[in-house]
Amino acid sequence: MNKGLSLLGLAFRSGNLVSGEFAAREAVRKKTAALIIVANDASDNTKKMFENQCKHYQVPFYCWGLKEELGHAIGKEFRASIAVTDQGFAEALLKQLDK
Repeated sequence: MNKGLSLLGLAFRSGNLVSGEFAAREAVRKKTAALIIVANDASDNTKKMFENQCKHYQVPFYCWGLKEELGHAIGKEFRASIAVTDQGFAEALLKQLDK
């Protein structure tokens, strides 16, 4: 999981990631999201909402990590939802998530 968290940090620092529920939902709606990651300890409503929206807009969706881990990876406190907006970072993360 550490390599995946490092990739999230790189994506954030390069401006290829947005975090937070509103920003992630907007990225999906505007079709700029290449991957959505929601923390395993996020609420069931949040998970279901992102799962439905990602299915509708055909964006890969994963539940992975904890809010604290996701936030720490990008230099923030807690983050329940993250949208990766770069296809290259999304593909690299998908390889890590599928391990």
